[in-house]
Amino acid sequence: MQTNQFKILAKNLRFPEGPVVLADGSIVFVEIERGTLMKLLPSGELSQVAYLGGGPNGAALGPDGAIYVCNNGGFTFHEEPNLLRPTGTPDSYVGSTIQRVDLATGEVNILYGGSNGPLLKGTNDLVFDKAGNFWFTDMGKTREGMIDRARVFYASIDGKMCKLAINHLLGANGIGLSPDEKTLYVAETVTGRLWAFDIAGPGEIVAHPWPSPNGGRLLYGSSNLQYFDSLAVEANGNICVGTLINGGISVISPEGQLVEHVATPDMYATNICFGGKDGCTAYITLSTTGQLISIPWPRPGLVALR
Repeated sequence: MQTNQFKILAKNLRFPEGPVVLADGSIVFVEIERGTLMKLLPSGELSQVAYLGGGPNGAALGPDGAIYVCNNGGFTFHEEPNLLRPTGTPDSYVGSTIQRVDLATGEVNILYGGSNGPLLKGTNDLVFDKAGNFWFTDMGKTREGMIDRARVFYASIDGKMCKLAINHLLGANGIGLSPDEKTLYVAETVTGRLWAFDIAGPGEIVAHPWPSPNGGRLLYGSSNLQYFDSLAVEANGNICVGTLINGGISVISPEGQLVEHVATPDMYATNICFGGKDGCTAYITLSTTGQLISIPWPRPGLVALR
């Protein structure tokens, strides 16, 4: 793949993540450091949809046309020239939520978190299934001498069902479904591992026995220093994982083989989604340098419900 085909769509952003391509070609995404949900029109005009506060992270388009956001509760940041990165948990942190944003009005409601449902620590990313419910990761938070175990939940958009599905993960981040929705993929940031979970039914997995620490199958890991972030799935089943330190997109087959690594001009290629004609355009957030870019993709990706 020719990386000189990268096109910068927006820059001077404050740690962008969670891109979602809408039916009209607009792209919505979050800026974690600013606490905002933004919208980029095909014309290049950029506007704020809503102020979310805390630390808006992964985002997805729901079956009702609203945007659902994992709000991790906020990070502290370290900044130096051309580099902005999260470093820890701020004193202002009070918990984590799942937020629903009306794209037409900008109205923000808390769906889960706080007094609604289970205690959430650091929600990170989410994916909708064909039933209209969603799986989401809760990475937890890191504090002095302490790090939370990460979890995966399954929830409905009516605010009435949010249940624990997977436990005992380390830094669970990106999440996605295979094209036939028989497999759930979860990327662990701190281990640089990609896990596969066989789905038994809505919000249920077929748990593999010990020594699996979480009921899943280890699909891919690397001996190199790299962290895994968000992910998207190609139509053929390949899993495209945003890769940190070894900046780029790691493409992994359903059999667990590294198909290719597409390098990016930022060590934090955090999120990827697909859109454009036939789903063959990849939109990638380069977070430390504050850019949203696009690149022609050699294989079609699964496109979010629009």
